[in-house]
Amino acid sequence: MNFLKYIKDKRYFLCFYLSLMLFISLILLVSVEPKDVWSNIVYINISCLFLAILYIIIGYFYHMNFYKKIEGIINSSQEDALTLLPDAQNHEQKLYLDLFKKIMNIQDKQLQSLYDQKRDHEEYIMSWVHEIKLPITSSRLLIDNFEGKTVDYIVNKFEDELDKIDDYVEQALYYSRVDSFANDYFVTEIDLNQIIKNSVKKYSKIFINKQISLNMDHNREKFVHSDKKWLGFIIDQLITNSLKYTDNGGNVSIHFEEDNKEKRLFIQDNGIGIKVEDINRVFERGFTGSIGRNYSKSTGMGLYLAKKLANKLGHDLSVNSIEGELTKVIIHFPKITNYYNM
Repeated sequence: MNFLKYIKDKRYFLCFYLSLMLFISLILLVSVEPKDVWSNIVYINISCLFLAILYIIIGYFYHMNFYKKIEGIINSSQEDALTLLPDAQNHEQKLYLDLFKKIMNIQDKQLQSLYDQKRDHEEYIMSWVHEIKLPITSSRLLIDNFEGKTVDYIVNKFEDELDKIDDYVEQALYYSRVDSFANDYFVTEIDLNQIIKNSVKKYSKIFINKQISLNMDHNREKFVHSDKKWLGFIIDQLITNSLKYTDNGGNVSIHFEEDNKEKRLFIQDNGIGIKVEDINRVFERGFTGSIGRNYSKSTGMGLYLAKKLANKLGHDLSVNSIEGELTKVIIHFPKITNYYNM
């Protein structure tokens, strides 16, 4: 900051000073004998002007070091500006510096959040590309080794691989839209039975090929408040997860309960289960656990997406499991009346 800019910043003080000296001069003019009045006025004005100039000059050099450091930070290419900030010389400067530090800290947190999202997105894309290459590679192997196999067998295997690709593409689509979820959902009263039937039909070939039986209370009405499309995706993820980790000849059961507080949908299988040390982390992004690492099809995104979307819909997911015996995932639907009591 140069001296002229500093003087400009002191314009209100200078206006106050001139007004004060004019007032003092007028008082002297009307209260002192005429023979002494002009000498007194000149003496007082010169003395006060000298003190005012001295105050401005000392103030300029006192603040100049602070202003130079601030200008140095502005012109510097260093990113860590907080460590370069000078000490405040008065309370006003302290307030401005505190405000600047607060803004910088908020910006740093936002940048870190964006960086984490970008990194997670890149990791998911890499994982997704790796996983979707598996059914594509399997399809190419079917083409290269079709001799000695019937047309029905080839078509059946191709359908299986296409279903896998379709599942991966659908998962990527929902993953890409999860952050803009608020613009694409409509909560109404829906029939859970129909959604479950659609999901079971979608994966019927896996039920048949692995000879997994399904137990479901078809006769009981199951009405909940949710979005049909998003809830359908959540149930798809839970059912396909059960089928993935249930051995041939296993069992998947789906049943419904309700009480005064909430409605609950249970999806249970008698598959490999979840280790105790992994049970609290199954809904984390990309977490596959010690069991999931033994399965090449594990991406760790299905349960993460199901949990996140359920929470956005106002539901919740919980899981209970005994390793080697069963896994039970529960979708909790709070009753509408409870929303108004919260």
